[in-house]
Amino acid sequence: MTAEITLFVNPTAGRGRGAHAAQPAASALRAAGFHVRTVVGTDAGDALARLRAAVRGGTGAVIAVGGDGVVSLALQALAGTLVPLGVVAVGTGNDFARALGLPVRDPAQAGRLAAEALKESRHREIDLGRAGDTWYGTVLCSGFDSRVNDRGNRMRLPAGRFKYDLAILAELAAFRPFPYRITLDDGPPLETEATLVAVGNGTSYGGGMRICAEAVPDDGLLDVVVVGDCSRATLLKVFPQVYKGTHLGHPKVTVHRAARVTLEAPGLTAYADGEPVGPLPVTAECVPAAVRVLA
Repeated sequence: MTAEITLFVNPTAGRGRGAHAAQPAASALRAAGFHVRTVVGTDAGDALARLRAAVRGGTGAVIAVGGDGVVSLALQALAGTLVPLGVVAVGTGNDFARALGLPVRDPAQAGRLAAEALKESRHREIDLGRAGDTWYGTVLCSGFDSRVNDRGNRMRLPAGRFKYDLAILAELAAFRPFPYRITLDDGPPLETEATLVAVGNGTSYGGGMRICAEAVPDDGLLDVVVVGDCSRATLLKVFPQVYKGTHLGHPKVTVHRAARVTLEAPGLTAYADGEPVGPLPVTAECVPAAVRVLA
């Protein structure tokens, strides 16, 4: 393994924690004898282009410093390669790191873990979801939750997470189930009214919402969680259970497992790892052992 390691940094992650977290992570890697090169782009597209160039150039590993957004960018460059990914999770959600039991908001510990794993050539191969050209590690969502994302992204004010709270209230006021057509592998299409459908490689999204609580990231399958045609009152009752994963036992919730899933519904956008994928229909497939994670 080459001794040069790429530190892929989102300086704005976690309201500035990304920039500060890069320092102890880099120190741990240098103390282990690695040369550290930092990649910071002017925007997401520029950052990804720079990272892909580093991967082509033969970097020994990529250490993503930030939240799920920077991890998602790193996956676009690393999926299908042998270059391992380390994660220094200091963002707002950190769902990718949580699903794999990696340190969260402890950059020094995360840096030491990555350095030790590199020294010992220790990694875990995990699956990734792929929807078109987009790779994802946690959850692809559609329905009520993606409508909240759509509305929140259109709002200029207020800033931060509060605008998504307002978006939830606005979407609840206009709430209705959506007519879905769901195809699992080569099975017959399932036509149903659903509040949302989540396709999970990992367990959670949105900073610990365990929507696909039983998903396993290296079993070769995606967990498909269908929240049925809830009333507004039922949705308000079930939704808080998502943080513990107990919603899976509700009679309006069904779970399927498949290697390939096609979702069709009019007027809905799919999001994966919190980033927009595009309007439905969307096909997501599980790609086994698609990335190596330092753990």
